[in-house]
Amino acid sequence: MAAPGWLTPRRRSATARSVLAGEASAEAARKTALAGAPVATEPEDENEILAAQERAEEPTEPPFPVAGDDLAAAFFDLDNTVMQGAAIFHFGRGLYKREFFRRRELARFAWQQAWFRLAGVEDPEHMQDARDSALSIVKGHKVSELMTIGEEIYDEYMAERIWPGTRALAQAHLDAGQKVWLVTAAPVETATIIARRLGLTGALGTVAESVDGIYTGRLVGEPLHGPAKAEAVRALAAAEGLDLERCAAYSDSHNDIPMLSLVGHPYAINPDTKLRKHARINDWRLRDYRTGRKAVKVGVPAAAGVGAIAGGAAAAIALHRRRK
Repeated sequence: MAAPGWLTPRRRSATARSVLAGEASAEAARKTALAGAPVATEPEDENEILAAQERAEEPTEPPFPVAGDDLAAAFFDLDNTVMQGAAIFHFGRGLYKREFFRRRELARFAWQQAWFRLAGVEDPEHMQDARDSALSIVKGHKVSELMTIGEEIYDEYMAERIWPGTRALAQAHLDAGQKVWLVTAAPVETATIIARRLGLTGALGTVAESVDGIYTGRLVGEPLHGPAKAEAVRALAAAEGLDLERCAAYSDSHNDIPMLSLVGHPYAINPDTKLRKHARINDWRLRDYRTGRKAVKVGVPAAAGVGAIAGGAAAAIALHRRRK
Protein backbone atom coordinates (compact mmCIF):
# COMPACT_ATOMS: atom_id res chain seq x y z
CA MET A 1 0.00 0.00 0.00
CA ALA A 2 1.46 3.32 -1.04
CA ALA A 3 2.08 5.91 1.65
CA PRO A 4 -0.09 9.04 1.55
CA GLY A 5 1.49 11.88 -0.39
CA TRP A 6 2.02 14.00 2.68
CA LEU A 7 4.22 11.27 4.22
CA THR A 8 6.62 11.32 1.27
CA PRO A 9 9.57 13.73 1.82
CA ARG A 10 10.10 16.36 -0.85
CA ARG A 11 12.20 19.42 -1.38
CA ARG A 12 10.74 22.89 -1.61
CA SER A 13 12.14 26.12 -2.93
CA ALA A 14 10.93 29.62 -2.27
CA THR A 15 7.66 30.52 -3.96
CA ALA A 16 5.87 33.83 -4.42
CA ARG A 17 3.77 32.98 -1.35
CA SER A 18 6.80 32.20 0.80
CA VAL A 19 8.44 35.46 -0.28
CA LEU A 20 5.23 37.31 0.62
CA ALA A 21 5.07 35.54 3.97
CA GLY A 22 8.70 36.41 4.69
CA GLU A 23 8.30 40.07 3.79
CA ALA A 24 5.08 40.38 5.83
CA SER A 25 6.76 38.76 8.81
CA ALA A 26 9.78 41.07 8.57
CA GLU A 27 7.50 44.11 8.43
CA ALA A 28 5.50 42.90 11.44
CA ALA A 29 8.69 42.15 13.36
CA ARG A 30 10.13 45.62 12.82
CA LYS A 31 6.87 47.23 13.95
CA THR A 32 6.88 45.29 17.20
CA ALA A 33 10.65 45.26 17.79
CA LEU A 34 11.61 45.42 21.41
CA ALA A 35 15.11 46.83 21.08
CA GLY A 36 14.85 48.72 24.35
CA ALA A 37 13.14 45.98 26.35
CA PRO A 38 14.84 44.87 29.57
CA VAL A 39 16.47 41.47 29.43
CA ALA A 40 14.69 38.91 31.57
CA THR A 41 16.88 37.22 34.16
CA GLU A 42 16.37 34.20 36.38
CA PRO A 43 18.51 32.44 38.98
CA GLU A 44 20.87 29.88 37.51
CA ASP A 45 19.69 26.29 37.80
CA GLU A 46 21.49 22.98 37.50
CA ASN A 47 21.08 22.85 33.71
CA GLU A 48 22.57 26.32 33.29
CA ILE A 49 25.58 25.41 35.42
CA LEU A 50 26.05 22.17 33.46
CA ALA A 51 25.81 24.04 30.15
CA ALA A 52 28.43 26.54 31.34
CA GLN A 53 30.77 23.74 32.41
CA GLU A 54 30.29 22.02 29.05
CA ARG A 55 31.15 25.21 27.15
CA ALA A 56 34.28 25.62 29.28
CA GLU A 57 35.43 22.12 28.30
CA GLU A 58 35.08 22.74 24.56
CA PRO A 59 38.11 23.65 22.40
CA THR A 60 38.96 27.35 22.32
CA GLU A 61 37.41 29.15 19.36
CA PRO A 62 37.75 32.72 18.11
CA PRO A 63 35.57 35.09 20.17
CA PHE A 64 31.98 34.95 18.97
CA PRO A 65 29.74 36.83 18.92
CA VAL A 66 31.94 39.83 18.24
CA ALA A 67 31.17 42.64 20.68
CA GLY A 68 30.15 45.93 19.08
CA ASP A 69 29.48 44.46 15.62
CA ASP A 70 26.29 46.33 14.73
CA LEU A 71 26.16 44.71 11.29
CA ALA A 72 25.53 41.32 12.90
CA ALA A 73 22.41 39.83 14.48
CA ALA A 74 21.21 36.39 15.59
CA PHE A 75 18.15 34.45 14.41
CA PHE A 76 16.76 31.65 16.57
CA ASP A 77 14.20 29.04 15.58
CA LEU A 78 11.72 28.50 18.42
CA ASP A 79 10.33 24.96 18.59
CA ASN A 80 12.83 22.50 20.12
CA THR A 81 15.59 25.10 19.69
CA VAL A 82 14.68 27.74 22.25
CA MET A 83 11.74 25.89 23.78
CA GLN A 84 10.93 22.23 24.32
CA GLY A 85 7.99 21.23 22.12
CA ALA A 86 5.91 23.24 19.67
CA ALA A 87 4.70 26.71 20.67
CA ILE A 88 1.52 26.35 18.60
CA PHE A 89 0.64 23.13 20.45
CA HIS A 90 1.06 24.78 23.86
CA PHE A 91 -0.96 27.74 22.61
CA GLY A 92 -3.67 25.33 21.45
CA ARG A 93 -3.75 23.72 24.91
CA GLY A 94 -4.31 27.12 26.45
CA LEU A 95 -7.12 27.97 24.04
CA TYR A 96 -8.77 24.60 24.67
CA LYS A 97 -8.66 25.25 28.40
CA ARG A 98 -10.51 28.51 27.71
CA GLU A 99 -13.10 26.65 25.61
CA PHE A 100 -12.16 28.15 22.25
CA PHE A 101 -12.81 24.75 20.65
CA ARG A 102 -13.93 21.19 21.43
CA ARG A 103 -12.12 17.95 22.32
CA ARG A 104 -12.46 16.57 18.81
CA GLU A 105 -10.76 19.66 17.37
CA LEU A 106 -7.95 19.36 19.92
CA ALA A 107 -7.38 15.71 18.99
CA ARG A 108 -7.33 16.57 15.28
CA PHE A 109 -4.97 19.49 15.84
CA ALA A 110 -2.58 17.38 17.96
CA TRP A 111 -2.64 14.61 15.32
CA GLN A 112 -1.79 17.04 12.52
CA GLN A 113 1.08 18.55 14.48
CA ALA A 114 2.45 15.13 15.48
CA TRP A 115 2.42 13.79 11.89
CA PHE A 116 3.91 16.99 10.56
CA ARG A 117 6.86 16.81 12.94
CA LEU A 118 7.30 13.05 12.49
CA ALA A 119 7.18 13.09 8.68
CA GLY A 120 9.11 16.35 8.32
CA VAL A 121 7.34 17.18 5.06
CA GLU A 122 5.19 19.97 3.71
CA ASP A 123 2.58 18.34 1.49
CA PRO A 124 0.34 21.19 0.22
CA GLU A 125 -2.96 19.42 0.99
CA HIS A 126 -1.93 18.41 4.51
CA MET A 127 -0.48 21.85 5.25
CA GLN A 128 -3.68 23.48 3.98
CA ASP A 129 -5.79 21.27 6.24
CA ALA A 130 -3.67 22.05 9.30
CA ARG A 131 -3.61 25.73 8.45
CA ASP A 132 -7.38 25.91 8.02
CA SER A 133 -7.92 24.15 11.36
CA ALA A 134 -5.77 26.66 13.22
CA LEU A 135 -7.18 29.72 11.46
CA SER A 136 -10.78 28.66 12.04
CA ILE A 137 -10.11 28.78 15.79
CA VAL A 138 -9.10 32.45 15.85
CA LYS A 139 -11.35 33.77 13.07
CA GLY A 140 -13.57 36.59 14.37
CA HIS A 141 -11.53 37.11 17.55
CA LYS A 142 -9.74 40.34 18.39
CA VAL A 143 -5.96 40.47 18.03
CA SER A 144 -5.76 42.16 21.43
CA GLU A 145 -7.76 39.33 23.00
CA LEU A 146 -5.36 36.69 21.69
CA MET A 147 -2.36 38.74 22.84
CA THR A 148 -3.73 38.92 26.40
CA ILE A 149 -4.47 35.20 26.43
CA GLY A 150 -1.04 34.50 24.95
CA GLU A 151 0.62 36.17 27.94
CA GLU A 152 -1.29 33.85 30.29
CA ILE A 153 -0.51 30.77 28.20
CA TYR A 154 3.20 31.59 28.23
CA ASP A 155 3.19 31.53 32.03
CA GLU A 156 1.11 28.35 32.17
CA TYR A 157 2.84 26.16 29.60
CA MET A 158 5.92 27.74 28.03
CA ALA A 159 8.08 29.52 30.61
CA GLU A 160 9.36 26.31 32.20
CA ARG A 161 10.17 24.77 28.80
CA ILE A 162 12.87 27.25 27.72
CA TRP A 163 16.24 25.55 27.13
CA PRO A 164 18.75 27.31 29.44
CA GLY A 165 21.64 26.53 27.09
CA THR A 166 20.00 28.14 24.07
CA ARG A 167 18.89 31.08 26.13
CA ALA A 168 22.50 31.59 27.19
CA LEU A 169 23.53 31.68 23.53
CA ALA A 170 20.92 34.36 22.81
CA GLN A 171 22.07 36.34 25.84
CA ALA A 172 25.66 36.26 24.56
CA HIS A 173 24.52 38.05 21.40
CA LEU A 174 22.57 40.60 23.43
CA ASP A 175 25.58 41.19 25.67
CA ALA A 176 27.66 41.79 22.54
CA GLY A 177 25.25 44.57 21.59
CA GLN A 178 23.52 42.63 18.81
CA LYS A 179 19.83 42.23 18.06
CA VAL A 180 18.30 38.80 18.55
CA TRP A 181 15.18 37.62 16.72
CA LEU A 182 13.00 34.55 17.03
CA VAL A 183 12.05 33.03 13.65
CA THR A 184 9.12 30.62 13.83
CA ALA A 185 6.06 29.23 12.08
CA ALA A 186 4.07 30.09 15.20
CA PRO A 187 1.78 33.15 14.99
CA VAL A 188 3.80 36.34 15.10
CA GLU A 189 1.76 37.53 18.11
CA THR A 190 2.71 34.42 20.12
CA ALA A 191 6.32 34.69 19.00
CA THR A 192 6.46 38.35 20.01
CA ILE A 193 5.22 37.53 23.50
CA ILE A 194 7.92 34.88 23.93
CA ALA A 195 10.60 37.23 22.58
CA ARG A 196 9.56 39.96 25.02
CA ARG A 197 9.53 37.58 27.98
CA LEU A 198 13.06 36.45 27.11
CA GLY A 199 14.31 40.00 26.64
CA LEU A 200 14.99 39.52 22.92
CA THR A 201 14.64 42.15 20.21
CA GLY A 202 11.53 40.78 18.52
CA ALA A 203 10.15 37.96 16.42
CA LEU A 204 9.46 36.85 12.89
CA GLY A 205 6.38 34.62 12.72
CA THR A 206 3.40 33.61 10.63
CA VAL A 207 1.22 36.63 9.90
CA ALA A 208 -2.55 36.11 10.09
CA GLU A 209 -4.60 38.74 8.31
CA SER A 210 -6.67 41.09 10.47
CA VAL A 211 -9.04 43.92 9.60
CA ASP A 212 -9.76 46.59 12.22
CA GLY A 213 -8.07 44.39 14.81
CA ILE A 214 -10.20 41.30 14.01
CA TYR A 215 -8.76 38.09 12.53
CA THR A 216 -10.24 37.25 9.12
CA GLY A 217 -9.23 33.59 9.11
CA ARG A 218 -6.72 34.08 6.28
CA LEU A 219 -2.94 34.25 6.17
CA VAL A 220 -0.66 36.78 4.52
CA GLY A 221 1.25 34.49 2.17
CA GLU A 222 1.83 31.13 3.90
CA PRO A 223 3.09 29.81 7.24
CA LEU A 224 6.61 30.97 8.05
CA HIS A 225 8.24 27.60 7.53
CA GLY A 226 11.18 26.31 5.51
CA PRO A 227 11.99 28.65 2.59
CA ALA A 228 9.63 31.32 3.98
CA LYS A 229 11.83 31.63 7.07
CA ALA A 230 14.85 32.29 4.89
CA GLU A 231 12.90 34.95 2.99
CA ALA A 232 11.87 36.62 6.26
CA VAL A 233 15.47 36.73 7.51
CA ARG A 234 16.65 38.06 4.15
CA ALA A 235 13.98 40.80 4.16
CA LEU A 236 14.68 41.82 7.76
CA ALA A 237 18.43 41.89 7.18
CA ALA A 238 17.96 44.18 4.18
CA ALA A 239 15.69 46.51 6.14
CA GLU A 240 18.05 46.59 9.14
CA GLY A 241 21.23 46.95 7.06
CA LEU A 242 22.76 43.71 8.34
CA ASP A 243 25.59 41.71 6.80
CA LEU A 244 24.31 38.13 6.74
CA GLU A 245 27.85 36.77 6.56
CA ARG A 246 28.41 38.23 10.03
CA CYS A 247 25.06 36.98 11.39
CA ALA A 248 24.25 33.73 13.19
CA ALA A 249 21.25 31.40 12.97
CA TYR A 250 20.22 28.54 15.24
CA SER A 251 17.79 25.68 14.61
CA ASP A 252 17.01 22.05 15.42
CA SER A 253 15.38 21.12 12.10
CA HIS A 254 16.58 20.23 8.61
CA ASN A 255 13.58 22.23 7.36
CA ASP A 256 15.54 25.33 8.40
CA ILE A 257 18.62 24.57 6.30
CA PRO A 258 17.62 27.41 3.90
CA MET A 259 17.72 29.89 6.81
CA LEU A 260 20.91 28.44 8.31
CA SER A 261 22.62 28.55 4.92
CA LEU A 262 21.99 32.29 4.62
CA VAL A 263 24.29 33.28 7.46
CA GLY A 264 28.00 33.05 8.08
CA HIS A 265 27.57 31.37 11.49
CA PRO A 266 24.99 28.55 11.37
CA TYR A 267 24.39 26.44 14.48
CA ALA A 268 22.54 23.13 14.78
CA ILE A 269 20.82 23.07 18.19
CA ASN A 270 19.29 19.79 19.44
CA PRO A 271 19.43 18.71 15.79
CA ASP A 272 17.25 16.11 14.09
CA THR A 273 19.05 13.33 12.20
CA LYS A 274 19.07 15.07 8.82
CA LEU A 275 20.30 18.39 10.20
CA ARG A 276 22.98 16.66 12.27
CA LYS A 277 24.30 14.94 9.14
CA HIS A 278 24.16 18.15 7.09
CA ALA A 279 25.90 20.12 9.86
CA ARG A 280 28.74 17.61 10.10
CA ILE A 281 29.25 17.57 6.33
CA ASN A 282 29.36 21.37 6.23
CA ASP A 283 31.35 21.80 9.45
CA TRP A 284 28.59 23.72 11.22
CA ARG A 285 28.70 24.04 14.98
CA LEU A 286 26.45 21.73 17.00
CA ARG A 287 24.97 22.01 20.47
CA ASP A 288 22.66 19.51 22.18
CA TYR A 289 20.95 20.50 25.43
CA ARG A 290 18.52 17.59 25.63
CA THR A 291 20.76 15.36 27.75
CA GLY A 292 23.43 17.71 29.07
CA ARG A 293 26.07 16.08 26.83
CA LYS A 294 27.83 17.31 23.73
CA ALA A 295 26.07 16.91 20.40
CA VAL A 296 28.87 14.73 19.04
CA LYS A 297 28.06 12.13 21.68
CA VAL A 298 24.27 12.27 21.53
CA GLY A 299 21.66 11.23 18.98
CA VAL A 300 18.07 11.60 20.18
CA PRO A 301 15.40 10.68 17.60
CA ALA A 302 13.09 13.57 16.78
CA ALA A 303 10.14 11.15 16.94
CA ALA A 304 10.63 10.82 20.71
CA GLY A 305 9.37 14.34 21.19
CA VAL A 306 6.46 13.67 18.88
CA GLY A 307 5.39 10.69 20.93
CA ALA A 308 5.42 12.79 24.07
CA ILE A 309 3.28 15.48 22.46
CA ALA A 310 0.75 13.11 20.92
CA GLY A 311 0.63 10.95 24.04
CA GLY A 312 0.15 13.97 26.26
CA ALA A 313 -2.72 15.21 24.13
CA ALA A 314 -4.40 11.79 24.18
CA ALA A 315 -3.98 11.52 27.94
CA ALA A 316 -5.44 14.99 28.48
CA ILE A 317 -8.49 14.15 26.37
CA ALA A 318 -9.02 10.81 28.11
CA LEU A 319 -8.73 12.39 31.54
CA HIS A 320 -11.21 15.08 30.58
CA ARG A 321 -13.70 12.44 29.40
CA ARG A 322 -13.43 10.50 32.65
CA ARG A 323 -14.18 13.63 34.61
CA LYS A 324 -17.32 14.40 32.59
